[in-house]
Amino acid sequence: MESIWKEKVDGVITQSGSSRLSLLPCLEAVQEECGYIPHEAVNYLRECLSIPSIDIYGMITFYSLLSTNQKGKYVIRLCNSLPCYLNGTENILDTLVDNLGIEPGQTTLDQRFTLELVPCLGLCDQSPAMVINGVVYGKLTAQLVTEVLDELRTY
Repeated sequence: MESIWKEKVDGVITQSGSSRLSLLPCLEAVQEECGYIPHEAVNYLRECLSIPSIDIYGMITFYSLLSTNQKGKYVIRLCNSLPCYLNGTENILDTLVDNLGIEPGQTTLDQRFTLELVPCLGLCDQSPAMVINGVVYGKLTAQLVTEVLDELRTY
């Protein structure tokens, strides 16, 4: 897997140049390939782009979709914005926590699910809402969440 992300990073650098402007596309390429950004990738980017590690980690921690922690097969991002909260995010979170046996920021032992509570998904018209691997689920109820999780468990 390492050689694949390196090839993608090298492709980004070839296309965009070896400047700070290439850092985010390189990080996205690694994240897409690995599901997270391993320490080895940070070292590789530091060498290729001549950017200090602290700056690379600063960018990773700034963008919530980037992570240095391995995530589950299904990453559940539950919106906790004011409209979602007022429409029941707390109940949906309780359903997810009970069903998965994990808290926000954790991954199930079988590496199937990661649960994240995010400040806003931009889905206020569908609140409460969550996104799982890019698929939007809106107007959530405890029953709908349970059905979605049960369906994902079959894959």
